Amino acid sequence: MDTGVTPFDEACMRRCLELAEKGAGSVSPNPMVGSVVVHDGRVIGEGWHERYGGPHAEVNAIASVREPELLASSTLYVNLEPCSHFGNTPPCCDLIVGKRIPRVVVGCVDPNEKVAGSGIARLRQAGAKVTVGVLGEESERLNEAFMTSHRKGRPLVMLKIAQTLDGRIATSLGASKWITGEESRKEVHRLRGRYDAVLTSSSTVVADDAELTVRHCQGRQPLRVLLDRQLRVPVESKIFGPGARTLVFASAAAAEPERLAMLEARGVEVHLLDAPHGRMDLGEVLAELHRRRVLSVMVEAGSALAAAFVRERLADKLCLFVAPRLFGGDGLPSFGPLDVLLPGQSVDLRISSSRMVGNDLMLEAYFA
Repeated sequence: MDTGVTPFDEACMRRCLELAEKGAGSVSPNPMVGSVVVHDGRVIGEGWHERYGGPHAEVNAIASVREPELLASSTLYVNLEPCSHFGNTPPCCDLIVGKRIPRVVVGCVDPNEKVAGSGIARLRQAGAKVTVGVLGEESERLNEAFMTSHRKGRPLVMLKIAQTLDGRIATSLGASKWITGEESRKEVHRLRGRYDAVLTSSSTVVADDAELTVRHCQGRQPLRVLLDRQLRVPVESKIFGPGARTLVFASAAAAEPERLAMLEARGVEVHLLDAPHGRMDLGEVLAELHRRRVLSVMVEAGSALAAAFVRERLADKLCLFVAPRLFGGDGLPSFGPLDVLLPGQSVDLRISSSRMVGNDLMLEAYFA
């Protein structure tokens, strides 16, 4: 981080992050960005990126300043590097330079190859003093899906699991409704609204007839993604119903024209993949979702698919809801085989947060 940063700078950047959060679920595939304009220690303007295709945070913050003549002696704070290229909107750098704002404080660098430091360079070339890295870790974490998309060329993948205290997601009969309490289930719906897509398997849909929509809170509907290699999920299933779009990944060998026509009649899109050895390539699935500008995927499935994402090192984080109950050793485990033979081969995670949701414990962790 650049030197000369004050506690006031950090406080203003924290406000940028609070403002940016207001765009959650509305701006993807763009990042969440907030901006604050300060003159002589007083906030004179605020704004955030409110919707995809709309004005960026810096534009809204500058437009909110009631005394624009003060801009030439103000500081602009923004949690992500201002853009320097034409997209849906003109470059924010040009606006900042045009308003002759002398100091700009940036949370983190934009990993998009169209920006990637060029915005900061543009501002400095115009004579602005630019400070980079204020609350940098927090700024990156807020836009972790955007960062993952540009750095790894695939969506951020989060595994959501609801389990008992002894690590079971269902009884020996496959019954799982409901392991966690009502508050946890509402929280899951809130999470769905923050992700671009919710992904599940045919086994989960056949067992639970999952709808995978946001119903118990306000929020956008994510794309429903179904891995159904053999196209065996009944066409009348809830996942094909109204309320959200559904994309099915299936094996080209199972693509019977009549079956495809029935799904198409329900508004369902089917993407066909080669599936050698009886399984679909999860990397190919994520690559196709990335091509469709899906930045984040929430996986709600059984132990086999969760384990597959972990084994193939395609899972970035875990959201675990733990209910204070036991099913015993005859229940179904949270994860299938992970090929761990010795303790030193374990899959390690770093817990980032924990809190109670009703009577359940909610843990968020990142795969090491």
